[in-house]
Amino acid sequence: MVEPEHRASAAQRLGAQETLGISTLDPGHRPPTMPPGRHVSIKIRMLDDTEEVFDVSQRASGKVVFDLVCTHLNLIEGDYFSLEYQDHHKMMVWLDLLKPIVKQLRRPKHTVLRFVVKFFPPDHTQLLEELTRYLFALQIKHDLACGRLTCNDSSAALLVSHIIQSEIGDFEESQSRQHLLNNNYIPDQVALIDKIMEFHSKNVGQTPAESDYQLLEVARRLELYGVRLHPAKDREGSKLSLAVAHTGVLVFQGHTKINAFNWSKVRKLSFKRKRFLIKLRPDLNSSYQDTLEFLMGSRDCCKVFWKICVEYHAFFRLFEEPKPKPKPVLFTRGSSFRFSGRTQKQVIDYVKDSEFKKIPFESPHLSASSGNSQGMVNGQKPLELCGHSPDGRQPSPLTSPLLNDAGSVRTDDEDEVRRKVCGPERAPVKGLELERDCCQLLCGRHCGFKSSVSTTNEAAPDSLKSTIFSNFDPLYKFHSGFLREVEQRLALWEGRSNAHIKGDYQRIGDVMLKNLQGLKPLTAHLQKHSEALVELEKACRGSRRLEVLIRDFELQKVCYIPLNVFILRPLHRLLHYKQILERLCKHYPPTHVDFRDCRAALADVSEVVAQLHGSMIKMENFQKLLELKKDLIGIDSLVTPGRVSSSRDLHASLKEFIRLGCLSKLSGKGLQQRMFFLFNDVLLYTSRGMTATNQFKVHGQLPLHDMTIRESEDEWGVPHAFTLVGQRQSVVVAASSLSEMEKWMEDIKMAIDLAETSNGHTSDLLARSLTDNKSTTEDSCAEAESEDDLMASRTSLERQAPHRGNTTVHVCWHRNTSVSMVDFSVAVENQLSGNLLRKFKNSNGWQKLWVVFTNFSLFFYKTHQDDYPLASLPLLGYSVTIPTESENIHKDYVFKLHFKSHVYYFRSESEYTFERWMEVIRSATVSASSTRVLSRKEPHPY
Repeated sequence: MVEPEHRASAAQRLGAQETLGISTLDPGHRPPTMPPGRHVSIKIRMLDDTEEVFDVSQRASGKVVFDLVCTHLNLIEGDYFSLEYQDHHKMMVWLDLLKPIVKQLRRPKHTVLRFVVKFFPPDHTQLLEELTRYLFALQIKHDLACGRLTCNDSSAALLVSHIIQSEIGDFEESQSRQHLLNNNYIPDQVALIDKIMEFHSKNVGQTPAESDYQLLEVARRLELYGVRLHPAKDREGSKLSLAVAHTGVLVFQGHTKINAFNWSKVRKLSFKRKRFLIKLRPDLNSSYQDTLEFLMGSRDCCKVFWKICVEYHAFFRLFEEPKPKPKPVLFTRGSSFRFSGRTQKQVIDYVKDSEFKKIPFESPHLSASSGNSQGMVNGQKPLELCGHSPDGRQPSPLTSPLLNDAGSVRTDDEDEVRRKVCGPERAPVKGLELERDCCQLLCGRHCGFKSSVSTTNEAAPDSLKSTIFSNFDPLYKFHSGFLREVEQRLALWEGRSNAHIKGDYQRIGDVMLKNLQGLKPLTAHLQKHSEALVELEKACRGSRRLEVLIRDFELQKVCYIPLNVFILRPLHRLLHYKQILERLCKHYPPTHVDFRDCRAALADVSEVVAQLHGSMIKMENFQKLLELKKDLIGIDSLVTPGRVSSSRDLHASLKEFIRLGCLSKLSGKGLQQRMFFLFNDVLLYTSRGMTATNQFKVHGQLPLHDMTIRESEDEWGVPHAFTLVGQRQSVVVAASSLSEMEKWMEDIKMAIDLAETSNGHTSDLLARSLTDNKSTTEDSCAEAESEDDLMASRTSLERQAPHRGNTTVHVCWHRNTSVSMVDFSVAVENQLSGNLLRKFKNSNGWQKLWVVFTNFSLFFYKTHQDDYPLASLPLLGYSVTIPTESENIHKDYVFKLHFKSHVYYFRSESEYTFERWMEVIRSATVSASSTRVLSRKEPHPY
């Protein structure tokens, strides 16, 4: 048996809080009210097979009994559970929460109700309490043992390995084998003992909470997870089984699912005597009849299953509990049954938004191993609310002490005194939010490069696949494990609003230190990313099929960034890790339990970032050139990977991108909008083509060698104007604002200085490319294209493939603004996601959305689980401010985004999240200083 001191207590794991046993169905701060009348004893069998007895009035409703059980267990998320019993027809039915006990149980003294899981959510991370997950794990254990949850041998062995890891701790061969011989978890277990032990040996270090998490992670993927089969027959008399799940009604043949009817397809469910009827919505593409009919064993069987379907639909599909139907005046028609209780959405919102005072939940396995099982729960004597164990047995280990020694409910004052004596003082809420924010940033889900490139696998040449996957497979495996550990830690942490009890799960430094030490050996793979960029570009130029596949991928609404950006994602993640650790080290005092691990992890990741810093800058530049190449026509040699033999030679020969954006160019016809592209040796100016591709056609180039620049607002009478004087021509341009003019002039002056220190000549390849397109220079008085030129270019371009119209270049064109390479670099470091409430300028209500900030844009999702966003909002050109009094936004933590007449209001949930959103959004709406363009030797301001 593992010694208890080797394993953290559940109280330390959770940092849990105290509660007064709040009813899950009727939120309040007192135990449920007992109606008058003669009392009767009700036996409840818990999920750990212990029995509790509750004294209740015969006139009490099922809800009163169920609330007593939840209060007894100190269970907040009780709405996932219910009580079932065997009726006089020997059928297992659910206790009706609205009806009195006396009308449901014929012989209450001789009836045993079982407390079990009723509603199985699709994702166990939606369960916010560790006690809830522990009870779900007990339900899985029970379903495995009785044969209800069937699966293949490997899955069964894996599930049992997590169960025994939770019960006896780390693997020790003789102990593990003896435990499996003494305890039966699945039918025919003896044949799988060796496989179970093999899996158990891989679970070393898992705490009971982590084992429960992994158990649910495996179980939820099984076809029969949370499924109860109800025997039926189809119209031909074939034996089937019906079941209901969060998705809808399921049809099984044996233990194999053969059909599923999602709620969205079901118009009506009903029963008529022994017939169960499913009426479907009209679907021209479906071969099913309008109404499906199944024959069940009896009318009672039909009604029981129909009730379950009604409850499942309401719990998972409705936002709030359905209102009761008005009673008919003369006679009734059909059943008046309805779902009673909170829906899943209400449960999640209630747990997240409420301030619970909950005592720590401690796993019974730990209690038993630490010698506290004899009359002790969480180190205290078990105290009863209104229940006791039959036959003098001890109460269930699940029971939490809710009362003080006097048998009365503890007051807030008593809790405060106990906290000051027994535990550390409450930490600042902002500090806790910072730590959890760091965890969530680590868990931020971005499109994975491996899954993205897999769509192009068949079209990719062997050299590309070898280069990419030999380097990315180890990194993919590393980050997958890292993410999984962080998600487990966050799932155990989630939902805690009090921080006065600090547990082992309210820290992140240990997880980061362990994984970042494992990252060091992978540095060699990270250094080869530039080779992957070069190989991908070569392959696209050599394979039309591959080029089309990548283009189609980038046109999907799931993907809003170029495919080759994914190659840089592992490098950018290093910057995120470093940024997280810097913030944590500033936040923690040196005495904090997490400080030493965070500081050590910061040193490790800083070392790796320093090694890759130069390579990262070059790769970002190359990627940006590849992206610009797709937006430009009239220049074919912006990127020339085919003319170099290695990535090092490539980066040495590449141009360095500095800034792009809109300026108005002065010509004989006045000011005309043009898109300018500044590199380290040349300034290109273009106009947007009137074609299906919306690409920008290069009109001319201004070599930077021997160029001078001067402000000329007074000279031309045009606001924010400046003149560029080159060797062969002069160009007068005007910016949209004073700040835009200053940014352009500063960057151009710096680029001129760089050009003077280089060879002093524009690239021959670029000059030849522009000459071939007959647009090397232009006469300033003949700027506009002739109609013939326009038609000629349109004819050749309309045959080209469609192109993304939401790139940074197009956003700058529409917003009449600019962006620099430093801005791009800052953007990849500043990413954020979370819930925000959004309100339009002239609307009244607020809409809750999951919002992701990346790539200068906000992406709006209905929930964090959605695959693609509802909409996006590029932020370039927008301003972020605080609403004024005249705008009548009488809410806290609100910021405003506005561009011309477009106004959006966003509301965050706390001061800390408000500051974080303002911080990252300003990084997209306020350009970084240009004094550090190209070098980036000093850290970006954060």
